[in-house]
Amino acid sequence: MELRPVSMDRPLPLQAAADLQDNLLMVANDLDRLQTLLADACDGLLCGFCVTTGELRALPAADGPAGDAVARAISRLSDSVIALQFQDMATQLIAHTQQRLRHCTDRIAHDAMADDGDDDYLVTEAPSRPNPVTQDEMDAGSVDLF
Repeated sequence: MELRPVSMDRPLPLQAAADLQDNLLMVANDLDRLQTLLADACDGLLCGFCVTTGELRALPAADGPAGDAVARAISRLSDSVIALQFQDMATQLIAHTQQRLRHCTDRIAHDAMADDGDDDYLVTEAPSRPNPVTQDEMDAGSVDLF
């Protein structure tokens, strides 16, 4: 399939606009499913970290290598929670992308239907910023959850 630029003085054919809008909405639905999967996975991870940390802290205090191993395990679990920041960043990016896709689909519908005389069609605003998340890596440090 060859992509050709569409002239701004010539409107997109109605069928092409409808197909493009359908495809963009399918992408938005896929992003919604991805967001749900990420949330479920992160909820499971957080629950596992919390339960395991609680169980390790409930162990009787031990001196020597066993006590040191438990302390290291608790520390590693706490550090691992930092990875859950990924879910927050991913959720922000997905929501931003969905808003941008919604704007595109509304705009396509508005422009394709411009000749029908209905100027009341609402076009969702495009996100004001190009990217809601400027961080692209995570380092160890304090983590605030919830």
